[in-house]
Amino acid sequence: MLPINDLARHNRPLDSDIRAAINRVLQRGYYILGPENQAFEAEFAAYLGATDSVAVGNGTDALELALKALDIGSGDEVITVANAGMYASTAIRAVGAKPSWVDIEPHRMLLDVGLLPAAVNERTRAIVVTHLYGRMADIEAVVAFAKPRGIAVIEDCAQAHGARRNCQLAGTLGDLAAFSFYPTKNLGALGDGGAVVSNNPALLARLRGLRQYGWTSKYHVGMTGGRNSRLDEIQAAILRCKLPHLDAWNSRRRAIIARYNTGLAGLGWQLPPEPDESDVGHLYVVRTPQRDAVRTTLAALEIASDVHYPVPDHQQAAFPVAISLPVTEAAAVELLTLPCFPELSDAEIDTVIAACWQAVKGEHS
Repeated sequence: MLPINDLARHNRPLDSDIRAAINRVLQRGYYILGPENQAFEAEFAAYLGATDSVAVGNGTDALELALKALDIGSGDEVITVANAGMYASTAIRAVGAKPSWVDIEPHRMLLDVGLLPAAVNERTRAIVVTHLYGRMADIEAVVAFAKPRGIAVIEDCAQAHGARRNCQLAGTLGDLAAFSFYPTKNLGALGDGGAVVSNNPALLARLRGLRQYGWTSKYHVGMTGGRNSRLDEIQAAILRCKLPHLDAWNSRRRAIIARYNTGLAGLGWQLPPEPDESDVGHLYVVRTPQRDAVRTTLAALEIASDVHYPVPDHQQAAFPVAISLPVTEAAAVELLTLPCFPELSDAEIDTVIAACWQAVKGEHS
């Protein structure tokens, strides 16, 4: 079956480099918060044009620690969207705060900045802005709204490594930014990993303590809310190996989106916006009321598909909230994700396109 993401194909060209990176760590015998971690933090921050980055255990930890660095907790509210897989909402709840969801734009499916004034109250401490599917939200407008009100802005960049707006990369415009290096991300490790990025030295210092028990020095806990969340040396070494290839991979992802958009035009589906530098094509997601039938046809033709994401945060069974987010809810029943990874060939893209047309025309029995 043609997969959504083929990590074996993705990593194979770097096999010798990855093995050399792992061997470097093994030979050194230093496995946690060592020279590979320090080098990756510096190299990733330099790539983004940020002051520094703090590597952590995974992307959800990155969001949670970013909130803790801002002293957000019980009684506070954090504005975010409900269409991004529950990750930000999970982190917000984990620190004892309350997620306050706003609806999305119908086409780009990103936070609708025009809804922020009605969502803010005296308990609002932060806005988590999710750059979803690889494309950046209007982060400048969010910052312009939040800053004079004393509201912090956290960028959720788990799907937007290398995306750029107005010459600035995702992760450098808010007060803090959270990244995931889960294997399927645009910059992915061979296991879990994450980072928090900031241009604020005081917040960076807090993050370094919070990721390691709240230490201010070894075995001296000087801040509350600390935990054990550290990127291991092997993953840091692998990420250092992959980082120089990120821009080329993103360029190929944009080309894939453009080819899909051309081939699927006329189907009557809502297709993603034409990609520019602000879109790194993490996922290719369309909207179609025929989703379930199309998925059935694709599966019969041995083409994988997925739904990112089927259940809005406010409708999750564990935390149901009786609010109305009409655009989010309408999108959730129509979303369809097609294969998209840098090694996907033009011929494979064309096969997927033909299968989608076949599904719509009902030619497959």
